[in-house]
Amino acid sequence: MIFLLDANVLIDANRDYYSIERVPEFWAWLVHQGQSDSVKVPLEIYEEIKDGNDELAKWAKEDAVENALLLEEAADPALVAQITEQGYAADLTDDEILKVGRDPFLLSYALSDLANRTIVTTEVSKPARQRANRHIPDVCDTFDIRCRNTFEFVRELNFSTNWQG
Repeated sequence: MIFLLDANVLIDANRDYYSIERVPEFWAWLVHQGQSDSVKVPLEIYEEIKDGNDELAKWAKEDAVENALLLEEAADPALVAQITEQGYAADLTDDEILKVGRDPFLLSYALSDLANRTIVTTEVSKPARQRANRHIPDVCDTFDIRCRNTFEFVRELNFSTNWQG
């Protein structure tokens, strides 16, 4: 199983509960999981975390981190279109497309291999939301894509601060 991380997983973890300075074990564990092909971040999402000058961006720009976590494949434009049209709306306005952002890319990578890929996001289900306001877990439900939050993800992969020893 490959866990595909949404940018908010890394952003929120660093900001709220596993900061790079305070819990470096988490970040080393992510790199290890990436080297083991259990955790990956698609290019479109990786670019979101590298953009900036904060500690997370500095971490993401390290060659070892990028080599471990970056998913080495290109998005399938047909799957991105399918996610956009069937998961959000076929007639999104330009403003709505900007609001949806890169989420259809993330979801398309999971849709390309449903049996072996899981999305990880901090977004929570809000099934009443429509069009560009839909959240990742609800779009995942539309396509039967497996979706987990950060805490479910770390439990499934058994993260511990003493994971190395």
